[in-house]
Amino acid sequence: MAENMFSELSRVIEQVGKDKGIDKQVVVDAITQGMLLAARKKYGTYREIEASYNDETGEIELYEFKEVVKKEDFIDEEVEIPLDEALKLDPQAQLGDDIGIKMDAADLGRIAAQTAKQIILQKVRDAEREIIFNEFEQRKGEIASGIARRVEKGAIVVDLGRTEAFIPPREQIPGEQYKPGDRIQGFLLEVRQSTRGPQIIMSRASEQYLIKLFELEVPEIYDGIVEIMAAAREPGQRAKIAVRSKDAAVDPVGACVGMKGSRVQNIVQELKGEKIDIVPWDEDVTRYVVNALAPAEIAKVFVDEVNREMEIVVPDTQLSLAIGRKGQNVRLAAKLTGWKLDILSESTLSARTAESIYNLMLLPGMNETMAQNIYQSGFGSFQVLAQSATEEVMSIPGYDDPAKAEKIIQEAKDLITKYEEEGTPIPSLPTVAVAKETKSAGSSKEQAEQRLKEELSKLSQDGQE
Repeated sequence: MAENMFSELSRVIEQVGKDKGIDKQVVVDAITQGMLLAARKKYGTYREIEASYNDETGEIELYEFKEVVKKEDFIDEEVEIPLDEALKLDPQAQLGDDIGIKMDAADLGRIAAQTAKQIILQKVRDAEREIIFNEFEQRKGEIASGIARRVEKGAIVVDLGRTEAFIPPREQIPGEQYKPGDRIQGFLLEVRQSTRGPQIIMSRASEQYLIKLFELEVPEIYDGIVEIMAAAREPGQRAKIAVRSKDAAVDPVGACVGMKGSRVQNIVQELKGEKIDIVPWDEDVTRYVVNALAPAEIAKVFVDEVNREMEIVVPDTQLSLAIGRKGQNVRLAAKLTGWKLDILSESTLSARTAESIYNLMLLPGMNETMAQNIYQSGFGSFQVLAQSATEEVMSIPGYDDPAKAEKIIQEAKDLITKYEEEGTPIPSLPTVAVAKETKSAGSSKEQAEQRLKEELSKLSQDGQE
């Protein structure tokens, strides 16, 4: 059995290397190690045995090394050899030398040969796994396709030919269903080594999958003329990508859409009907955000650079369009741009402005023009003024003098104290007038402005009395 096991090794090594794509030396090392382990299992680890592959004969050769000693000092035949016997094997042998004695591999026996076979097979499997891991590690970030085989704990198992990949539930497009035998493709998201071999994770829900689909479908992107700057998805429902062109003669949006929408429709079809908005990227972040919120029309944008936040004001008729179904449009726009976006209607902004002006007019000697200046400088109430630093208030037109800035801050603090001592709430712009104004005013914005005028008139009259 052992003799058959290790015969014709050259042919076996060449065949394994060809079939499995494994380097010849890897197979040789595996067989040599298996042979050595089998020998040590039969003869014990006490004896010094080495194994090597002979390229000329195509055989594994086993050698047992023993120390050359004087005949009178000879004790242990398993590790020592008398000088007179050593000279028969090697005429140049000397005391203290280690002399190698060739062993017969056929003596290993059936069990030892089986052990060697198991080692060889395991080493070959390990080498094959390493090759597959390295292959897919290099392909990570690409699109791969295979055959859906089964579902394990919600994950789709995909046959990629030489190995299997998994699409976990979180990386699947909601609502998609695949039967065994269906062809499926996805983005090679992660490749990691495990005790069971390479573990490959594919994704159909990743933004990177969307980007790769455009790279394959749009030659201008593949050639580097058009660049995808960002992408955002809610898989299976809607996605947005921002694109720019490095060539002024090439329209980036038109290139991605294709003739009669052919290019983008191919991608939509692959993503099972997912709607895709293609928006032009802009260095001006405000314009970029406006583009990202398309198709909604934008009236005003208030930017907070420090906190990377924006307030987007839209006409009342555009509010639902800007926000999108269940907030989807604004969510995707925020993810695409990396800014926190707050959508307001013009009527809401007008009502808030009116409320702020009314609040600021509660300060002693404050007129409407001054209140407008304070509000437009970013101070929405006298409570905010009371908590602000002198340097911040000095940014308001007319309050650039430290003394004036400190004075209005103190007046705001005194006003808060006054209402606290009196135990009365701070007055706000009454909402009771809204029902009456709805009938007479032409729009919500006009209603807010009319209500503010009426309340400011009352404040002025109260001040005169």
